[in-house]
Amino acid sequence: MKIAEIRQMSDSELQDNLNKLEEKLFDLRFSQAMGKLETPSAFKWARKDIARIMTIVNERARIGEANV
Repeated sequence: MKIAEIRQMSDSELQDNLNKLEEKLFDLRFSQAMGKLETPSAFKWARKDIARIMTIVNERARIGEANV
């Protein structure tokens, strides 16, 4: 997911995507523990996407606080 795509999402879409990515990361960890993980680099992708979304959420929160 690119940062430009993330910036265009609404707050509810960001929260939904964040929840899905956290579930995906959990599933990846579970697959790794079971020895069935096919792409170890999927951890990296999921973590980076989570970080990107959290960055945008925090930016929006700071902008909201500044406007108050």
